[in-house]
Amino acid sequence: MNKQPLNLIVGSTNPVKVQAAKDAFNLIYPGAEVIASGIKSPSGVPEQPMNSKETRDGAVNRVEYCRTQAQADFYLAMEGGVDLFEDGPATFAYVAVATREAMSVGRSANLPLPRCVYEALEQGEELGHVMDRLFNTTNIKQAGGAIGLLTNGITTRASIYTQTILLAMAPLMHRELFRK
Repeated sequence: MNKQPLNLIVGSTNPVKVQAAKDAFNLIYPGAEVIASGIKSPSGVPEQPMNSKETRDGAVNRVEYCRTQAQADFYLAMEGGVDLFEDGPATFAYVAVATREAMSVGRSANLPLPRCVYEALEQGEELGHVMDRLFNTTNIKQAGGAIGLLTNGITTRASIYTQTILLAMAPLMHRELFRK
């Protein structure tokens, strides 16, 4: 049985993000052959977004760029950021999912961050580099991420991206309900 191809363009070459997109779409479209390709996509925001607006803008900018680069069934972009909330600093991600006609944006849950991590970020460091230093890891952002380290591997960056993509897809899967 030949599966119908479903082409995704992901606004990143990070294998964690590309695999998360593929995993989410395999769940949504189990009868399809999901082909996910990552491309370098400019975010238009700082390397380490420091608030919700920058983080959301980064995801939207990346997905808009993807739309101009190739023909695909879906375009996806994920942007991780941090912010200082009422309960303290936290990291989270925004996901933008688009077709040629529509876009949906979703946001992940917050992962609380130690104050010392947030202070390093305020000084211009990136979260992955700070976590690598604290936990003596290498390139954690292309593995379990800060999420994996701070939850002792119970959840990972990829699993959070996959969940956020699934939630962001709701308006695209039920367009008739979201137009009302």
